[in-house]
Amino acid sequence: MPEEAGASLVPEPALRIGSIGLNSPVVLAPMAGVTNVAFRVLCRELEMARTGTVSGLYVCEMVTARALVERHPVTMHMTAFDPSETPRSMQLYTVDPEYTYQAAKMIVDENLADHIDMNFGCPVPKVTRKGGGSAIPYKRRLFRNVVAAAVRATEGTDIPVTVKFRIGIDDDHHTHLDAGRIAADEGAQAVALHARTASQRYSGTAVWDEIARLKEHVTSVPVLGNGDIFEADDAVRMMAQTGCDGVVVGRGCLGRPWLFAELSARLRGVEAPTPPNLGEVGEIMIRHGELLAAHHGEMKGMREIRKHVAWYLRGFPAGSDLRSSLSLVKTLDDLRELISTLPADTPFPDDAHGPRGRQGSPASVALPEGWLDDPEDDTVPEGAEIMHSGG
Repeated sequence: MPEEAGASLVPEPALRIGSIGLNSPVVLAPMAGVTNVAFRVLCRELEMARTGTVSGLYVCEMVTARALVERHPVTMHMTAFDPSETPRSMQLYTVDPEYTYQAAKMIVDENLADHIDMNFGCPVPKVTRKGGGSAIPYKRRLFRNVVAAAVRATEGTDIPVTVKFRIGIDDDHHTHLDAGRIAADEGAQAVALHARTASQRYSGTAVWDEIARLKEHVTSVPVLGNGDIFEADDAVRMMAQTGCDGVVVGRGCLGRPWLFAELSARLRGVEAPTPPNLGEVGEIMIRHGELLAAHHGEMKGMREIRKHVAWYLRGFPAGSDLRSSLSLVKTLDDLRELISTLPADTPFPDDAHGPRGRQGSPASVALPEGWLDDPEDDTVPEGAEIMHSGG
């Protein structure tokens, strides 16, 4: 619609995060080794091709604040954005207010991103054992200090800060209501809840009722829900059941980068595009491989595409020999040749729907000695600034 038609005729964004208006309330969750620039561009291309628009928020791989400040070459490579990406969204893993401030200020001063998300949801033992990830919200003052540092660094800019966390450490130590309140009080422009405890990791069922509780508790900023969104209808149900303002999608898009087209369509109240047949999936795999090769170089790009093969081919009739060959592919030409042998007309299989990715089993959360003794202790944990995915 032309601007002269009048602002009153322009639809309101489906989700507003500070200065950023989104026409779809859908956010791609950062996943290490997955949500690099190649995957994000692929998701955006497929949303455009299937719906005629790009409307959600696609977040880059999580990067460690200290590594960013120190300009670690691998970290700097991870922060690459394609010229077509807008808004550019970056997620920080951080435990130290000082490094948080420096990293956020660097993002501002060097125009590295348009949005900063902060991850306090990682449940991996080697992270929580040192007091990082999902261990931090239990330490209310430390959590407050870290969030405040990022907000302080972005003051006077259009770069919003948002925060993602879990229900808590375990069923005896819920922290999400305090975390949501503190984040909003310190200036975060949205909060996202993965509706599992750290002890659940990715097992069992996400407790969507806790998203509803957080939504009732935090009313000044948008509340986003995360956990067990594997189909477009799951997102519709979550928003209806919890009243949340948007959804964050992680494992559900593994091997299905077209999922965001389906999500944005259904959440706009229109029919979702038909899932691709095997020939179309093969074309998507090739495009993914091309984008990975452009980002990493062909050799590493082909190593990266290998892990996506099983996700892409889940439920499809592709023999073990072909799957094995694809999992060892070394060149783009080999990738194209192998994919050309797939039965292209095979429709998307019913059993390819549903949960994807790691699930694992619940377990006690590894924490530093005495971590639970004083929730008001704001001491920065030593050695917790390591890079890991999760949330």
